[in-house]
Amino acid sequence: MQSLLLSYQWGIFPWTSAEQPLLWWTPHPRCVLYPENLKVSKSMRPFLNGDKWRWTIDTCFQDVLHRCRDKKRAGQEGTWLFEELEEVIIQLHKAGYAHSVEVWQDDKLIGGLYGLSLGRIFYGESMFADVSNASKYGFIQFVRWLQQNEHDMIDCQQETPHLMSMGAETISQKRFHDTLKSNIFNPTKTGKWSR
Repeated sequence: MQSLLLSYQWGIFPWTSAEQPLLWWTPHPRCVLYPENLKVSKSMRPFLNGDKWRWTIDTCFQDVLHRCRDKKRAGQEGTWLFEELEEVIIQLHKAGYAHSVEVWQDDKLIGGLYGLSLGRIFYGESMFADVSNASKYGFIQFVRWLQQNEHDMIDCQQETPHLMSMGAETISQKRFHDTLKSNIFNPTKTGKWSR
């Protein structure tokens, strides 16, 4: 668990499969989102202003983890979240470092995401949606919450059109590592989060 925490602290994350040895990645350039730069499209406003959906934090972490693991994705076969890594991530959640966001329609889980928090950085890992826009809804609400709770940056790891449309940007490896170095001195809000 400590080695995984240390790797995230320095911007390195695992991304592999059960058939491969454990592979570690640190993309360059790095895709990040500064919460104050979040962009919300007009098409999302009815979801955000209505009461059709609701969102929570850390109410069913393992369910979100498993749904992210099992979600079929275009161009991907199998899952990168193999059993040993999953066990470590669950340990990180129990220790108060890994967190989940859940999106609900009535009492049905329809979307969510999870990641790790260290200092004032949230390291996003994966998301899923069983209903169109559900994960985007949860992400927007959570980014706003992170900004209110003194998080300066969300590490999105790799650039995607989806993330860039929401205000993410790519930064140089040096700028990213400078932020990580200063973040070491920021206290981490551990424990179970709630809204």
